[in-house]
Parts: sequence; C-alpha cells; structure tokens
Amino acid sequence: MNIQLQLTIVFVVIIAMVILVLMVRKKSLELRYTLVWFVMGIGVLILGVFPGLMFRLSELMGIADPVNMLFFIGFCFSLAIIFTLTMAMSRASKKIKDLAQAIALLQSQESHHMECSIESNVDSSAGSNIEEENENE
Repeated sequence: MNIQLQLTIVFVVIIAMVILVLMVRKKSLELRYTLVWFVMGIGVLILGVFPGLMFRLSELMGIADPVNMLFFIGFCFSLAIIFTLTMAMSRASKKIKDLAQAIALLQSQESHHMECSIESNVDSSAGSNIEEENENE
C-alpha cells in the first residue's frame, strides 16, 4: 500500500470520526450507537497506518488473501451493526406498545369520568326540576 493511499485512509477516517463527534454533540446521534462506528474507525485507522498488520492477521486466521480478511472484517462489522439496530428497534417497539396501552387506559378512564360527571349533572338537574315542579304546585 503506497503512502498516498494510507494518508487518504487516515484523513477520511479522522473526518468521519469528527463528524460523528459533532453529531453526538448536536444530539443527532446517541452515543451508544456511535461506539460501534468509533471502534470500526479506530480499526480502519490502525490497519491504514500499519498495512502489514492485515497480512499478519490473515495468516493467523488461516485466510489466504488479506483482501478476504478485509471482507470478513466488514462482514463482522455489518453483523454488529445489524444486531445493535435490532436491539434498539426491539426496545423502541416495546416502549411504543407500552405507551399506546397507557394512552388507551388514560382515555378509557377519562371517558368513564366524563360519563359519570354527565350522569351526575343530569341527575342533579332532574332532581332540581322535580323540586321546582313540587314548589309550583
């Protein structure tokens, strides 16, 4: 790998990490979701600065070609992202279901209270009308 490619990789990774930090500061992204991206960025940064490390890692794992090692790392990263997003989506789905049930209960209680207050108003007005009729006779 030539030095120009290494510098390009380092530059792109650093820019991406700065953008991630800015997005976390602006609260566009939550920190817990960006940690996986930071780990991947650091990994790419290390492999970009030390390209011989990819050859050693692929030899240690018994992978014939370092490019295949790169695809394997990308596949593992994709699985980690998918797993993280699936967990987040499951939690959000449960919260939405719980909130919808709570709203339904509140609406049911509110309509019950309104019915009770209407009935009591009707009863009290009917009672006062009967009393007025008795007084008029």
